Amino acid sequence: MPDLAILGGTVVSPQSEARLNIYVDDGRVAAVTSDVVAADNVVDATGLHVFPGFVDTHVHLMDPGPTEREDFPTGTAAAAARGVTTIVEHTHGHPIRLPDDLTKKREHLRERSHVDYGLAAHVWPDTIDRLHELWEAGVTFFKIFTCTTHGVPGIDTANLWRTFTALADFGGTCLVHCEDEAMTAAAERFLRAEGRTDNAVIAQWRSREAEEVAAAVTALLARHAGAQVNVAHVSTPAVAALVAREREAGADIAAEGCPQYFLLREDELLEHGALRKFTPPARARSDAEEDDMWRLLRHGVLNHISTDHAPSTLEQKRHGSIWDVHFGLPGLDTTAPLLLDAATRGKLSLGDVVRVYAERPAKRYGLFPRKGHLGVGADADIVLADLAATGVVRDQDVLSKAGWTPYAGRSVNGRIVSTFLRGRPLAADGAPVTDEAGRFLPGRGAAA
Repeated sequence: MPDLAILGGTVVSPQSEARLNIYVDDGRVAAVTSDVVAADNVVDATGLHVFPGFVDTHVHLMDPGPTEREDFPTGTAAAAARGVTTIVEHTHGHPIRLPDDLTKKREHLRERSHVDYGLAAHVWPDTIDRLHELWEAGVTFFKIFTCTTHGVPGIDTANLWRTFTALADFGGTCLVHCEDEAMTAAAERFLRAEGRTDNAVIAQWRSREAEEVAAAVTALLARHAGAQVNVAHVSTPAVAALVAREREAGADIAAEGCPQYFLLREDELLEHGALRKFTPPARARSDAEEDDMWRLLRHGVLNHISTDHAPSTLEQKRHGSIWDVHFGLPGLDTTAPLLLDAATRGKLSLGDVVRVYAERPAKRYGLFPRKGHLGVGADADIVLADLAATGVVRDQDVLSKAGWTPYAGRSVNGRIVSTFLRGRPLAADGAPVTDEAGRFLPGRGAAA
């Protein structure tokens, strides 16, 4: 007899929506069928839509390290409550650079996560020759900055080539933050010399051109090296086009989107200042530019969605000049609800939501077929959503330590009703219902 039956919901996949029953045994999907059989526990999902647990592959929880901004218990509580059952995390404050760092972090995180998680490592110029050791130890990917940010050194073109050729040799993958170091540094010197402290400096410092230059170099080197590369937080159609061009020429390269580049506008910086300080900053200036981003996501030019969850509290965001406050936004509390809302408004299909926030990120980072879908044998990570529900995004509903969201006041259609992790109830009605139950997911290099 199955452990769990979820009956009568509309099961969503990238290809279809159908009223089916899901049966779970020993934490795995045992059957997806119209048949009705007895089970130890039964959940009536009539009137609800059933999704695989969402997979967020770009998350910063600051743990271990300076966790006043965020930690695993609070960040993964936010994830669980909003249907995210798997994350890939890396913190800039306490980066993984060598295998011993990974071992210590895994030990520290034992019983601190509500959801399953992989861990990413950072690339430092002096550790490139040891990246294969981290891959074999089980990291999910390597994070690369092309400009110095968050205290992490920028990787110049020569070292980017070294890194990509090394990854190609052992089959590793990476996520690249693309902003040109020379251009951002020169812009910063100029703006500071002028005594600028107004909010507009962010868009001029971290310019469109700096992102495009770095993305073009990254995509070209990815093709020549034969490495698997992912471009982080693509902010404009122009950057997406650069990536797509090299992919069409043979590069194994994917472009990641984040909600802030679909829903926030460049001019919001002028009013909100540090509450819109993230990098690359929001670029959209019109409905047409937003529509272009949604089109690129629907058509697969943008491969998948991640949050780039990097929160700071309101107090932290308001303490110091625009130069000094932290980069970053909270996102785990809002991304799945915003994607469901986008589907109800015709920006995406429900199948697209599964594709971009479950199946494709899981496939890209070696987590599929265990994660990212509801096929037989997959982990029974299941999300029930009521698409008929309506609501308003509110700061007081944010579980992240940030305690606020840039989307506050936005009306949304759809609500996450409950979340299951490996067949166990994980969250309901906007809050976790169990203690930390997440497990570490070794990267595909460890499984080879």
